[in-house]
Amino acid sequence: MSRSIMNDAFFDAMASSALSVEEAVTLAPECYTDAEFYEFEKEALFNHEWLCVGREDWVKAPGDYFTTTIIDEPIVVARGLDGVLRAMSSVCQHRAMLVAEGAGNARAFVCPYHHWTYGLDGALVNAPAMGKTCNFNRKDIALPTFQVEIWHGFIFINFDADAPPLAPRLSALSDIIANYDLASAEGPRPEPGARHPWNWKVMLENNNDGYHASRLHQGPLHDFVPSGQAVFPELPENTAGYYRTNGTLHKDASFNATQRALLPVFPELTEDERNRMTFVNIPPTLSLVMMSDMVIYLIIRAEGPEHHTMDTGLLVAPGATKDPAYEHKLQMNWMASETIIAQDFHVDEMVQLGLRSRHAIRGRYSWQEGAQQSFNSWLVPRYQETWKRWKAGRG
Repeated sequence: MSRSIMNDAFFDAMASSALSVEEAVTLAPECYTDAEFYEFEKEALFNHEWLCVGREDWVKAPGDYFTTTIIDEPIVVARGLDGVLRAMSSVCQHRAMLVAEGAGNARAFVCPYHHWTYGLDGALVNAPAMGKTCNFNRKDIALPTFQVEIWHGFIFINFDADAPPLAPRLSALSDIIANYDLASAEGPRPEPGARHPWNWKVMLENNNDGYHASRLHQGPLHDFVPSGQAVFPELPENTAGYYRTNGTLHKDASFNATQRALLPVFPELTEDERNRMTFVNIPPTLSLVMMSDMVIYLIIRAEGPEHHTMDTGLLVAPGATKDPAYEHKLQMNWMASETIIAQDFHVDEMVQLGLRSRHAIRGRYSWQEGAQQSFNSWLVPRYQETWKRWKAGRG
């Protein structure tokens, strides 16, 4: 039987992962594989951080709703008849049946099991045949609600009612992506996400790793974004995310066989912005890959120590979809992107396999892995502070 890793020495050693990229080492492999650590991580991160669940334009009209899950918590996001956007648990407060599945438009949520009915604000409005139940008052019952915040068109929720606002801690990232005007960008709701057999951190790390790009993706679909032109800016200490920019070998580069933008360029981009790509991570759930003509967004939903589900969507400039050739041009972009993504998915799965090995060690970083050090600097303080609280609670 394996021994628990949850001790002072383990958490003290994490400090070496948050050093400068020249000195830092990777997180311990157990951070990606250990079931007990994952349970700890729920409290350290997911119970108190802002979690991206979707896009505001998925719920435009009163009654529109969609459902999702993260860390095994079923969630429904709905636009009320009063126009207010709310996020709630979709677990019926009677026998735990889910009151909503998928997406659609509704005037209320009716539990299909016993027909308890909840308003779009979560309040219980009907509970059949409960008149003989002692001390039962439906006004005392409601679906648990969560904090909601919109950032550049993305919906974030927080399970912690006392968590501070997100936007003030993302001002540095807002500045770097402002000219994309993502709140006005267009794109369909992605298909239900696929489940992947690797830790959520492996996914988030790969999405913003400049080091592997010119190596794993070597060839005509990626050579115009060389790893050697990666830039990792220093951000204010309390920033709730991080980014890198990556220079391109020509203006308006895009992932397709022509290597150039096929769709309309986001109209407010500067010359500098049109000569680079931008990669943004807002842990623990959102990653953006930003080109001149298209933004790919990845919503990463942890589901266990060694698997997660990811929703993959795309955004284009307003009006781009009106081009009669839009679907054909988009297909060219998407075919190239899928080739690159398939390469990433293969190595992600193999990395997870390697992390389980007795020979997996805490490795060193290249300067081109600056985003990984930024991620560690976000993670480590949260892990260490939560461990102190956990230890005090156990004592």
